[in-house]
Amino acid sequence: MSSSSSADVRPTLAVWKFASCDGCQLSLLDCESELLALAGAVRIAHFTEMSRATVDGPYDISLVEGSITTPDDAERIKEVRSSSRYLVTIGACAATGGVQALRNFAEPGSYARIVYAHPEYLQTLETSTPISAHVPVDYELHGCPIDRGQLLEVLLAFLAGRRPVIAGHSVCQECKARATVCLLVANATACLGPVTRAGCGALCPSIGRGCFGCFGPSDSANTPSLAARLRSLGTSDDDLVRLLQTFNAAAPAFRDEAIHSTPVRLARSGGQSKSGVEQ
Repeated sequence: MSSSSSADVRPTLAVWKFASCDGCQLSLLDCESELLALAGAVRIAHFTEMSRATVDGPYDISLVEGSITTPDDAERIKEVRSSSRYLVTIGACAATGGVQALRNFAEPGSYARIVYAHPEYLQTLETSTPISAHVPVDYELHGCPIDRGQLLEVLLAFLAGRRPVIAGHSVCQECKARATVCLLVANATACLGPVTRAGCGALCPSIGRGCFGCFGPSDSANTPSLAARLRSLGTSDDDLVRLLQTFNAAAPAFRDEAIHSTPVRLARSGGQSKSGVEQ
């Protein structure tokens, strides 16, 4: 491991991976021409997606992708936090627990028993949790994956010593900005746009597909109201729960409504586990 050069006074940037798919880390590499300018402004000291070369901490900014799913992860994130001046989580996994958090709704170990021939070899926590459940976080950047423009804004903001300017409004505003007809109103299409954070550019609604919440709940998300509207349009409880339990299943605004809708579904099907989820 190489040591930091005393002549290089650039702020140091480290990128860390926990339980995730690497997609948000790749968003940093996708910055392409902007990445060259960024590399001139900061010293990329640890980023195994890009290079095997590493520099010892402490680090000025750490970007953390992924959720905490193992005992080792729970200890390692503390080490990352202690060596980082600022810690920024990137993506749905780091911010809300990600797709892995679907296991939070099931009996402990039930998914592992289905997927692995020898689940006894695994050492995992019973739940998948966001980084903020374990250490203090300075900023959370949402998305699955994150938007590279938002990532650059966050990095520039921290380098400049200011708060990032990232929209907290819903996807609906992005639909209006690109003159996309509202699928929910015009076609009765199940869509999470009214409760989902902007950042994707309303990509799915622009091609006639309802938003499925990859950027997580918006700042003013009223999920119960949207759920009632979707039911009035014919969305079943099963479909509503499936819509809410994807990339941000453990985000409180989505999780609570999914749990609220689950007993209704179970009452009709006649079965319920101790966790409140049908087996």
